[in-house]
Amino acid sequence: MATPDFILELRKTAGHQLLFLPGVSAVVLDDRGRVLLGRRADTGAWAVIGGIVEPGEQPADCAVREVEEETGVLCVPERVLLVETLRKPVVYANGDVCQYMDVAFVCRAVGGEARVNDDESTEVGWFEIGALPEMKRFSHWRIEKALADGPTWFRTTPSA
Repeated sequence: MATPDFILELRKTAGHQLLFLPGVSAVVLDDRGRVLLGRRADTGAWAVIGGIVEPGEQPADCAVREVEEETGVLCVPERVLLVETLRKPVVYANGDVCQYMDVAFVCRAVGGEARVNDDESTEVGWFEIGALPEMKRFSHWRIEKALADGPTWFRTTPSA
């Protein structure tokens, strides 16, 4: 399901105006060190798996749910990778405007088989780190940080 029911209800009164929403993204790695990606049906771009947190849902649970819903892969979150508000709002084809605060997780695949499992992706697959397809900076940066041994990343804006 591309748009959660609670957002469809909000849109009945909010129209197309900006909604600030919680989102998650998941850098899913398998035991061979490959990363799970999906080719998005809406943009055609390869990307890490992600989605919108439902009311009352924990972000880590959302990441696990989204990965399974979109790819058929079962995973467990291992750590928070970063927390950031995306700099630019997203304007969808229907005119809806959303800005997301993304909580990104590094996850480990524990079962299932990678496949297109819903209508949000046209392709799904495992990729070697040295052979990643072209993708937007959003996904590439998260994969890069997931593979680093550094601390969890938090974006901050310097105070004036």
